[in-house]
Amino acid sequence: MAKKLTIKDIATLAGVGKSTVSRVLNQDSKVSAETRAKIQAIIQANNFTPSQSARAMRGQGNPMIGIIVTRLSSNAENQALSAMLPLLYAANCEPIIVESQMEMHRLQEHLKFFQQRRVDGVILFAFSGLEEQDLQGWQKNLVVIARHYPKFSCVYYDEQRAVTLLLEKLLQQGHQKIAYLGVQESDMTTGYLRYQAYLRFCQTHQLSPYAVLGELSYDSAYQLASAVDFSQVSAIVCATDTLAIGVVKWLQENNTTNIAVAGIGNNPLLRFLFPEILSIDLGFTIAGKQAIAQLFNLLNKGKIEVNCIECKLVNNHSFNNDH
Repeated sequence: MAKKLTIKDIATLAGVGKSTVSRVLNQDSKVSAETRAKIQAIIQANNFTPSQSARAMRGQGNPMIGIIVTRLSSNAENQALSAMLPLLYAANCEPIIVESQMEMHRLQEHLKFFQQRRVDGVILFAFSGLEEQDLQGWQKNLVVIARHYPKFSCVYYDEQRAVTLLLEKLLQQGHQKIAYLGVQESDMTTGYLRYQAYLRFCQTHQLSPYAVLGELSYDSAYQLASAVDFSQVSAIVCATDTLAIGVVKWLQENNTTNIAVAGIGNNPLLRFLFPEILSIDLGFTIAGKQAIAQLFNLLNKGKIEVNCIECKLVNNHSFNNDH
């Protein structure tokens, strides 16, 4: 790999001083048009990007932190992101937020962009299909959220415990026929891990499993609900609060009022519309704060940490009491 040029190298090639190159990078009007054109041509020809120290010379020395979410519309990731940003601003960091849309080529493009911009650190919301080896070279300045990669600093959720907590609560309430509405198992966390937890619980407690799987959306849940024979079940666990909202809408429109509905995610919209619905707080806000703490430890101390966030059953009356 060719050595990356420095400001000193650019200055030597252009036959000027380092301060002149810095003024061009800072768009200083005092540099002549001829000299500016010569320096810019060298910069473009060599695909030069300023280093952290160069940014500091230009008065832009605040650390830059790249954040790659899967979807900007994700309620879970927005809860984590809302916890991260105040901490980054307090540390005088400049966040750059991009969206992978759970597509590998977009992720690689974003990482390449961050590398070119010489960002100081990266926080990545992982997705199914993304493996540890896909992130090689980033161990020293990247924290992963939602997946457990042993060689990386990670913050992940207790997916299986979340399902188990809901099922235990429903069982305590006397429900013996509990259906499950989930996401296709090709999704490792929301899909596979949560569905397998449901099946294991049914086996352990000698319950008959009744499950339907689809896409992660209100519409998918609404359509899947019509395929459930609610005369055969008294409760339904949904893999996410988004799915729970779709199910509740179908139940209301079909005047089915004797079904207990539970979801995962502690979605504010669900709590506002249907405060009686059981839900699990996976700890998205805590995960956001933890990810920032781990990133700073990684950048400052080289410390790789792995943390599983503890989930908890939401007190369904807390929303009304707080507002």
